[in-house]
Amino acid sequence: MELFFSYLRSERRYSPHTLLSYQTDLRQFGEYLAATYELGEPAQADHTLIRSWIVELMQQNLDPRTVNRKIACLRSYYKFLLRTGIIAKNPMLRITAPKMAKKLPDFVPEDSLNGLLNSFEFPETFEGTRDQLVLELLYGTGIRLSELIGIRHDDLSLPGRTVRVTGKGNKQRIVPLNPSLVLVLERYIAQKQREFPAVGNAAGALLVTNKQEPLYEKFVYRTVKHYLSQITTAASQQHPHVLRHSFATHLLSKGADLNAIKELLGHANLAATQVYTHLSIDKLKAVFEKAHPKA
Repeated sequence: MELFFSYLRSERRYSPHTLLSYQTDLRQFGEYLAATYELGEPAQADHTLIRSWIVELMQQNLDPRTVNRKIACLRSYYKFLLRTGIIAKNPMLRITAPKMAKKLPDFVPEDSLNGLLNSFEFPETFEGTRDQLVLELLYGTGIRLSELIGIRHDDLSLPGRTVRVTGKGNKQRIVPLNPSLVLVLERYIAQKQREFPAVGNAAGALLVTNKQEPLYEKFVYRTVKHYLSQITTAASQQHPHVLRHSFATHLLSKGADLNAIKELLGHANLAATQVYTHLSIDKLKAVFEKAHPKA
């Protein structure tokens, strides 16, 4: 298991949150096998034992999303065991995940979000500019939280108005930066150099704390929640990922091509991006009611 988690951490670049979830899932699976079948190693389990654990999880009335995440963990684990020669065949090939209702992603309305970013007076300090940059980068590029934390100074090309982002599976993509975001970046970098004159910017982390340490997940969560709570009371709209959802939703509502949004988000397939088409139904209704003679 340690080899598996080391692989996820170093090669697949899974976030700490996902790693912790997968560690919990595999531990629970191992405990189930030991208690029910007196089996010491999950690598020895066949598809019937795996299916029996899934049935037990569903009988506990767990959220289908939770069950599917545990199945995804086992898929990754047994695929890793097969690739490293520890097992001869993958038992997960005979496992089918339970169907679940699609949940539409939450997003913040465009006018509310633009009102915050354009009208809110961020303190003219290193901390204030950094907080503004966190919000502007998440919403202005649609990147994931882990991708935000991973940006280094040499990933930026301010003259070209682009940033190189390293996503899941170490896949890199180039994301454009809008002019207002470039201005915030330039102001932040100048303030960072004044705040920490002894620290070179060439290869270090772009976003740092007051102690010159790279930002971490909880820090970003607290920062985003602090500002978004001023424009929405819904807890589901006060986390970093909602800015990614807002980025995609607002692009689609403005007529952006779905394949282009897919590339910007770094999705592996179009199906993951298509969920945002459901969110534009209100706009389609408005166009229909305005244009159709029978509306």
